[in-house]
Amino acid sequence: MKVFVDQDLCISCGLCIDTCPSVFDWNDDGKAHAIVDEVPADAEDDAREALESCPSEAIKEE
Repeated sequence: MKVFVDQDLCISCGLCIDTCPSVFDWNDDGKAHAIVDEVPADAEDDAREALESCPSEAIKEE
């Protein structure tokens, strides 16, 4: 599973980082971004929850 954060849609709410800190973190622009190329198997459920919970639908699965 691969995910990315659409920087144009991200509203910097931090929900994804709270939900799945092993995959998402803040970038230098104060927006969330994926910090891994491939989501580790043990983090896939949390990453999917972050994707589905994103209020601006900024998280996309590749």
